[in-house]
Amino acid sequence: MGQRPLILKAERLHKSYRMGATAVKVLKGVNLAVEQGQFVAVIGASGSGKSTLLHLLGGLDRPNEGTVCFDDRDLSRMRARELNRYRNEMVGFVFQFYHLLDELNVLENVFLPAMVSRGIVGWWGTRAAARRRAQELLEQLGLQDRAQHKPYQLSGGERQRVAIGRALMNEPRLLLADEPTGNLDSATGNDILAVLERLHQAGQTIVMVTHDERVARRAQRVITLTDGKVKI
Repeated sequence: MGQRPLILKAERLHKSYRMGATAVKVLKGVNLAVEQGQFVAVIGASGSGKSTLLHLLGGLDRPNEGTVCFDDRDLSRMRARELNRYRNEMVGFVFQFYHLLDELNVLENVFLPAMVSRGIVGWWGTRAAARRRAQELLEQLGLQDRAQHKPYQLSGGERQRVAIGRALMNEPRLLLADEPTGNLDSATGNDILAVLERLHQAGQTIVMVTHDERVARRAQRVITLTDGKVKI
């Protein structure tokens, strides 16, 4: 099978943060290329720069040096509106601690990205279709009976599935998962990995960071990050 087109490419990424008078170097020249439809795991110990890398790939932060390109477009050259659209529509984010809004029910949490992308005026014309899309996602994730529940009424595994539904709401081309099983027991974590595997089999591009080798082995390709560098 021939090589698929690249959807994501990071070159010579450097990122440091200031802690008082000291600059702490987190990434030290990371290169990464992801083909369309790949399921890539980035593994590394705590402090190796995994989450920082994911934030740069998702446009949540900017590197001090280097470039991140999505479909050959440099994120650093995008205007604010384009970058917001990238984060809201091109990329879906799944985090270790879910980041669901407890004041909204499950259905509302899932369709929230559609509401954000369309604004108040545009939302009124599309809300029925968005609700249907959210309901379909909940059904696919086995959560149709939880649609009117609040997040605090759910188990950890159910909350993570809601977070995956929210990430998929705008049909992103890239799914970024930051330790998606890190807050779950082994059996529940396996259920979440099975969901990601099904998404990958359906063609979804996924980049997942984890510290767990067992979790990483479920991906199609594994990259090791050590001390801010990709281990060759």
